[in-house]
Amino acid sequence: MSPNSTMKLVTVAFYGFALGLLAVGLRELLTGFEENRCSMTYMFEYPEYRRVALPRRMARLYPAYGLYLYGEGLYAQETRALKLTGAPVLFLPGNAGSHKQARSLGSVALRKAENMEGGLHFNVFTVDFNEELVALYGGSLLRQTHFLHESIKAILRLYKHLKTPPQSVVLVGHSMGGVVARALFTLPRFNTNLVSLIITQASPHLAPVLALDPYLLDFYSAVRQKWVNQAKKLRNVTVLSVGGGYRDYQVRSGLTSLPCTPGDSNKLSLVATAVPRTWVSTDHLSIVWCKELVLATVRAFFDLLDPETRQVRTTNVHTHFQMNLSEEKKCCVEKNGGILCRIIFNGSFIYLRKQSPDANRWKYIVFSVALCLQEGQVKYFQFALSSRRKAYSHFYCRSNNLVSVQLPLCRFIHPGLRQPTKMRVTSPALEDHVTMAIACLSADRLPNVYRIHVPWFREDSLTTASVPSVTEISGMLHTSCPDNISGVLLQLHTAPNCQYKVLILRTSLPRMLGQILRFCGPMVPVYTAVTLLQACGGQLSSILKSRRAAEMSEVVAKGLQPHKVNLPVYILHILLGCSWFQEVWSFLYLPPMDALPPWPLLLSPLLYILGAAVAYWGSTLARVQNLLQFDSRQIKVGSKLSWFFSASFQAPRKYREDENGMVDAESLSKPKECNGAPLLSECALQEVRDDLQLHLCLSALFTLPIMLITPSLLHWLRNLRYSTQLDPDPCWPCSVPLIIVYILLINCNTLKLSNSKLLPLTSCLPLPMSIAMVTFSPLHLYRVTYFLLAALVPLASCCLL
Repeated sequence: MSPNSTMKLVTVAFYGFALGLLAVGLRELLTGFEENRCSMTYMFEYPEYRRVALPRRMARLYPAYGLYLYGEGLYAQETRALKLTGAPVLFLPGNAGSHKQARSLGSVALRKAENMEGGLHFNVFTVDFNEELVALYGGSLLRQTHFLHESIKAILRLYKHLKTPPQSVVLVGHSMGGVVARALFTLPRFNTNLVSLIITQASPHLAPVLALDPYLLDFYSAVRQKWVNQAKKLRNVTVLSVGGGYRDYQVRSGLTSLPCTPGDSNKLSLVATAVPRTWVSTDHLSIVWCKELVLATVRAFFDLLDPETRQVRTTNVHTHFQMNLSEEKKCCVEKNGGILCRIIFNGSFIYLRKQSPDANRWKYIVFSVALCLQEGQVKYFQFALSSRRKAYSHFYCRSNNLVSVQLPLCRFIHPGLRQPTKMRVTSPALEDHVTMAIACLSADRLPNVYRIHVPWFREDSLTTASVPSVTEISGMLHTSCPDNISGVLLQLHTAPNCQYKVLILRTSLPRMLGQILRFCGPMVPVYTAVTLLQACGGQLSSILKSRRAAEMSEVVAKGLQPHKVNLPVYILHILLGCSWFQEVWSFLYLPPMDALPPWPLLLSPLLYILGAAVAYWGSTLARVQNLLQFDSRQIKVGSKLSWFFSASFQAPRKYREDENGMVDAESLSKPKECNGAPLLSECALQEVRDDLQLHLCLSALFTLPIMLITPSLLHWLRNLRYSTQLDPDPCWPCSVPLIIVYILLINCNTLKLSNSKLLPLTSCLPLPMSIAMVTFSPLHLYRVTYFLLAALVPLASCCLL
């Protein structure tokens, strides 16, 4: 076997292994989580969405949007005239979300209102945003915010016939709908009293998942500055952000954390697994209809509703969505205008709250694991409240048998990357040194409860287990571990006469890869672009030196050069720690550098390899016609794949086609002869092959900008019946140069490039553009197009000079 063949086999094996790693990581990311333990919410009557008429000016400005009132059965008939008497709640769908997703919230709220005294109920409204892709195209976010403002004013106008109409609306936003809800306060004419409570579900508040256009980042920047700079003014606005947990691979729960000033008790971020009586992880869509979470939300609404003003009070909202056992309560004290009592029973206790001394309704204030143990037996409580059973809601019962174990989950790589550890609480082993294990000597084998408590973020999770059993608890976390905290706590609510053992297992490679893609996945397409750009540079260098184009597989394989690309980026980050370099950086008006991945010396090369694998096998698909063996049979050159990658660039066809578009395979390998004279020399065939390799490389580069502008194109197509223009259009600054460059390069060939005077300079540009791409594009994917244009424009100039 020749050295070239050996090298090709090694290259194929290496990139095959890299592609396998990427596939394993994607599989773990998309499927490597527990089953969905959410219960579905059902309706008992047919749902109706009654459109609320808006002023003509609003209908003309926003023809694609709409406002609806949710209803079922008799309630829908009673509200046909829109004479409403309840408290308004407005649901906001997210990216590509439907206004009909309000069904779960509206249906549960209607069922809950049937058991309420005094006719208390909620009117659930929903907004139709035309299912726009606002997570990928940010040009519609500001338009949605303005329409939301007008919708709130239209909703409050429906209550003008009441003596004491509500003055504010409760907002429930899913995904990007939660970001739009917070963006209301950036409007110059928005009255902050119109909204006092915002609940967001799986909303990426910290940063967008993918920054495909600058409008998306500008929108996020305006929202962040408003809420941070005017934190005191907005302190009375309560915002609750609920993340889906580990099942949500679209928006990781770390992004759902609210950027707010420390000590603001009205801003709360947590994960669904930490919500009392929910305790389940949800994916990005099921968080809307998850019965456990919807019930917790509706209970909070009714508990906080003022029956006189039809306003939802924002005080003590956190008591409904988090477990807070740190504050010690006395037996009976006056607190917040009411009476708070603690009832103690054999070491276990419950908390009840009375709104006023003469009120008959008792409400819970805190609750946690419903596990009541005393001397190995379950204690049942009886209360003389049977006549007020409808008014009684919850009780809190805690066992004194609580064991906490410190888990070193902060010792790995990064938030989420350092936590792919799994804890296994095992049955008792035969060893005598078992400290904690599920094995009971008594006949009464009570269930056990395990809680993973994360001190720095509300992402606790609870697991119940029977006895004896083997229970695995995932330790995948969503946020970074502060330096002053050693780890998380595993709290075991134990039973007497039982032994427990905690075994911390090592992380597996698939889980580690899944976490890497969860946190650093958007960097893979950046390194794919870097690899293809480096391949283009290698192709130009080959043409400059030998006046021939190299094989596409060779130049793409050589595009993996982390020592040339990542090393300068590391040096720049180190130099930015110096004040003099920061001054030089600011003097040059350069944008801030994007953050490096955690453990850059390890993860940056790994991400580079994964991106190079995508580029290599993608280019292999583009060269599928070259991988086919030419035999004596005829092959069809005019296939769609060949047309896209070769014929679209009009590679010179110096071979003969028959009337059916078929080319004789021998015509590609042998010179043609007529009366003994050759018609097509081997040199001409080599030129055709060189042009094809060059055009394949260029076509791969052109596919990247097309993929990045696809979301904007889809948005324009979906709204074509409302407007023929995309406003704002993030594509036009780069679309016009791309079209011009494409027209110039479509007839380009290796002979013309090799004779160009600009080729030596152009061949040197891909490397600095690759370094700049890694420096400025990981968090700004739309900049990839800019750097590709910066390298392709001089290349197109070579066709002229």
